[in-house]
Amino acid sequence: MESPEMERTPERRRIPRTITPLSVPAYDSDALIRFPLKGPELQQLVRSALDEDQAFNDITTIATVVSDRRARATLVARGNGTIAGIPCALEAFRQLDPKGTMRVEREDGARASKGDPIIFVTGHARGLLAAERVALNFMQRLSGIATLTAKFVDAVSGTKARILDTRKTTPGWRRLEKYAVRAGGGVNHRMDLADAILIKDNHLAACEGDISLAIRRVKEMNPEGIQIEVECESPEQVATAVASGAHIVLLDNMSLENLRESVKIAAGRAKTEASGGVNLNTVRAIAETGVDWISVGALTHSPPALDLALDFD
Repeated sequence: MESPEMERTPERRRIPRTITPLSVPAYDSDALIRFPLKGPELQQLVRSALDEDQAFNDITTIATVVSDRRARATLVARGNGTIAGIPCALEAFRQLDPKGTMRVEREDGARASKGDPIIFVTGHARGLLAAERVALNFMQRLSGIATLTAKFVDAVSGTKARILDTRKTTPGWRRLEKYAVRAGGGVNHRMDLADAILIKDNHLAACEGDISLAIRRVKEMNPEGIQIEVECESPEQVATAVASGAHIVLLDNMSLENLRESVKIAAGRAKTEASGGVNLNTVRAIAETGVDWISVGALTHSPPALDLALDFD
């Protein structure tokens, strides 16, 4: 059963950060979350997930539920968290029942408490039952990322530090997972290897550890204006990188003392990004050293899923 092309929905302004389905670019100056997949991309992704689950051949549902039976259900939060993945869930239900009706109570980026309704759905019982798992899989994973991100953002509130993600994402899901980071109030680091220059320790090893040489080669091979970031393990390396023209210095696994010293060395000439050993117990102290950014790989590589459920009336 193929679904009709997904219709555009108007922007909603009920909360400061709101989804705008099927829009590009992913992020804008008004701090609106932008869902990164266009209609056909979303349909294909969700259809692949439904086919993987054999949702169109749900033998249990076909055997036990008569074809004309209708049902109402509510997707609810079983725990506190930040919501992400609404468009994916809606598309899953729509593909199993194009004539079903859905009402969104909590948009992506909204915080939910245990027991809060997220989506109300009405349609053929077979369709709701067959789409249930796929809809929840998308939303639990993405909401888990948004929830963990929001916890880090809350932990550094009042400092100038911004929480960044990394490229440690599930293959094929990067745009969705980075979108979920934005839903939680975080900021995306480079999207891919072509997005910016990041000279790390292994790159430096190929340049005999010479930061100045590595930066000079980058400038010779790349156009003006591209951001150059260099991973540094000591304040001395930070001084060399900044003097050589680095725009950003990645402060890798530094002590709080070395972070503070590195911030003074950069002194506004380069952005500072702390990374390594960052968790909810350490992030506040790291932020208070004065760094501009804190990157957290755990946001996308190991977030716990948000507990959500579909309850039938």
